[in-house]
Formats: sequence, C-alpha cells, structure tokens
Amino acid sequence: MRVNAGLVGPHPDALPKGEAGAAKRIAVVGGGLAGLAAAAALSGRGFEIELFEARRQLGGRAGSFRDPASGAWVDHCQHVSMGCCTNLADFCRRTGIADAFRRDAQLHFFGPDGRQYAFAASRWLPPPLHLGPAFMRLGYLTLGERWAVAHVLWKLARTSAADDERQPTIGQWLRQHGQSAAAIERFWAVVLVSALGEEVERASLAAARKVFVDGFMSAREAYEIEVPQIPLGELYGRRLETWLAGRGVKVSLGVAVEQVEGDASRACGVVLADGSHRPFDAVVVAVPWRRVREVFSEPILSALPELAGVEQIEAAPITGIHLWFDREITSLPHAVLVGKLSQWIFNRGRRPTGEGGPPGGHYYQVVISASRNLAGRDRDDVLAEIVAELGSIWPAAQAASLLQARIVTEQAAVFSLRPGIERLRPSQQTPIANLALAGDWTRTGWPATMEGAVRSGYLAAEAILKSFGRSETLLVSDLPRGWLAKRML
Repeated sequence: MRVNAGLVGPHPDALPKGEAGAAKRIAVVGGGLAGLAAAAALSGRGFEIELFEARRQLGGRAGSFRDPASGAWVDHCQHVSMGCCTNLADFCRRTGIADAFRRDAQLHFFGPDGRQYAFAASRWLPPPLHLGPAFMRLGYLTLGERWAVAHVLWKLARTSAADDERQPTIGQWLRQHGQSAAAIERFWAVVLVSALGEEVERASLAAARKVFVDGFMSAREAYEIEVPQIPLGELYGRRLETWLAGRGVKVSLGVAVEQVEGDASRACGVVLADGSHRPFDAVVVAVPWRRVREVFSEPILSALPELAGVEQIEAAPITGIHLWFDREITSLPHAVLVGKLSQWIFNRGRRPTGEGGPPGGHYYQVVISASRNLAGRDRDDVLAEIVAELGSIWPAAQAASLLQARIVTEQAAVFSLRPGIERLRPSQQTPIANLALAGDWTRTGWPATMEGAVRSGYLAAEAILKSFGRSETLLVSDLPRGWLAKRML
C-alpha cells in the first residue's frame, strides 16, 4: 500500500494568506465522515478551519445515540471496513483512531442448516485464487453450484462493466448466465447485499463487479474485515473532535448552516440558522444528497448543473437489531448467516453493571441490509424470528433470556446503486473553484461506504487546495494487485 505523505502538508508560511496576512478561512459544512476527512486533510496547513454540524455529535450515520430505556450507547448500525479500504485506513491512522478496530482474517459462515464454515485465504495460493479452497468448502451449495458460481465469477471479473442505465441489474445478469435461484440467494446475495446495501435485483452490474474484483480477487488481504470495538459516537465523535481541536480546527456542534452564500464565480461564506453571516474564503459542503440543493443560494445553484439530478438518487434502508441476553450465546466475534432474515451478527461483548444496558447483559447486533421487507412488520414478530434463527444455530440462545432489544432502521442509510447511478453523482470539484462537495454519494468510484466517504473528503480537500494554487494528491493508492491477479483480471 502506498501511503501518501501529502496530508502532512507544507509549512504554513508557504500557503496563500488573506487580507493583512491573515490565514485563509475554510468552512466545512457537515460533520459526517466525509466532512471529517476533508477537515482532517486540510488541517495543520495554516488554514483557519471551522466545521459546522447541526447535530450534537460528529459522525453522521456512523454515530451512536443514548438509549433512553437503558442509558446504553447504541450505534445506529454496525459499520465494518475491509482490507481494500485503503483511504479509510489512512484516515484512521492519521487521526489516531486505528487502535479502535479489530481485524478478522477469518470469516464465519453458517449455512441454512446451521453448519459452520470457516472462510479464510489460503497461505499458498496467490490472488485471485487465494480464496478458492475456502469457497469450494461451502457445503450449503452443491458441488455443481460451486463450479457454476466460480465460472460466472470469472466471467464477471473479465467483463467490461462501465455503469449505464441500459445495463441489466446484477440479478438479471446472473440469471442470464445460468445461475440458479439457490446460488444467487446463498452466494451472490450474501456478499452483495451486505457490501452494497442493496438487493441484487436492484443493484448495478458495475457495482457488483467492483465488490468482487476489489474486495475478493485483487489482493490477499482485501477481504479481511475491520470492526470498531468502541461505540461509533466515541470513535468518530469524541476522539476525532479532540484530535481536530488539537490541529486547530474549530468544531461547532449543534450549529446548522442554512445556506452557502456567493455567486457563480465564488462562494463567500455561510448563513447560520440564527441568521448570522459568516465570511469564508472556501467552503466544503458535506451534507446528504437529499438536502444538498437547498443549502445553496440561487446564484450558486444555477452554476452547479451537476446537482440537477441528485434528487433522483434513491435511498436504501439498513436495520440494526440490538439484543442483550442474560448469557453468552456465542463467543465468535461475528457470523454471516445464510438463508435467513438475519444477515450478519456481531458480538459486542458483555456490558458490566454501570456501563449502560442491562446489568451483565451480553450484547449482540444483527444487521439486515436492504431491509425494505421489514416495513410494516410487527416488532415482536421480527424479534421472535431473529431469536429463533439464532437459537437454530447456537443452542445457548434457546436457553438464554432476552433482557432487552431495540430495532433501529435508517431509511436512507445508503444511496441505491441502481444501473445508471453514476450520471447522477457529481464530482467533488464544482465549477466554482473555492466550493467543493463531499459525501459518499459524490463520484468516488465506490458504493456507499466509509471508504467512499473518506475518498470524497480527500478529493474535496484536493479541490480546495487547487483553488489556492496548490496541486496535490491526497488519495492513498488501492492495494497493489498480486502478480497473478495482474495477469488474470
């Protein structure tokens, strides 16, 4: 992995100054991961940076809330990184939070019959063959299905799949290439729904290809997962707020930006919810696509034709089901559940008395991506089905008492990767030189992930530096492809 030293930055005296020698002032609007990455990339470079976040906590969707019933900190949803997420890893190292992640090189799959399958790379085979033996041991697919999947996976990797709305969805493409319903449900959907946050019948062919090539075939460690070990509100909230403050960034929580002011030639400042006007020399707007147009004054919006289609971007929901049992039901750190309503389960450990949650409760989180099928279902029925599924795999769950449960659904957790989505995703660099956009929904080449959010923040920072006459590359390179992968893919 190439670690770019660009974020360290030049000596502050090398940067352009404003009037009377004052440092240039930059506003970052939005305290989600994209805004945090932009602020981190620009910090320590002699700028005066202020980050505005309407909520009382940083992190955006990668955040936590205090459960009123128990007092426990509860993440909106479990967030997981992968080894291929090089820019997220870079961001975590630079901001001093990398120690809060646990890396798992072995994944734990459970078939529909409850049988466990360990999934890890071969020590002897190079990419893209390194996961072949583990895949061929997945006994919940027939031998014929495994060979058919391997054949189609190879065909997918060698397919030119530039995003186009005329393309079939990955589900349609798989059926066209002879994949059985069982293979789609038990292999393709297991990987893609979690990685893309969207159903295979809706997701684009290009996005699916990227997941398999970049996440599983190009580099040995790309598939490994990294899981935060502390609440996201502390990880991307308190710890990053402290780090940014130490780098001279002013963080204004609970302060909403109503509008970015300016005209077709430049952004000149922001208007806050209290009506006050704040001048800035540059602005990074890192808000969700659903409200990005409303944050701009009409003269600015008229100069941003790329935003004309953002309202056509659809959202996809993700549901986190938080369970506290009176005993440990499994010691595994995580598990992938195949052929069930539950998709992933994460072991969040025991909650000692006094740390929130039921005293002594063992905390697990079940994640269901693209969870539209839960809409309108009775809460108790959903919980009963989830607990029954866990009991069918781990006998301890049958004897355990459920002390507390909470279901949290983010209806707009991610943007939907439908065919043709790329034409709706704007660049971070806008036609207005000192105005940049950030957000995983911008044009990053990645799906709606933490990696995509960080990439967008870095690219927005690059655009702002360019407006001050500096041309720098802040993005970190992808994992290098293995020697055989270079030849085969």
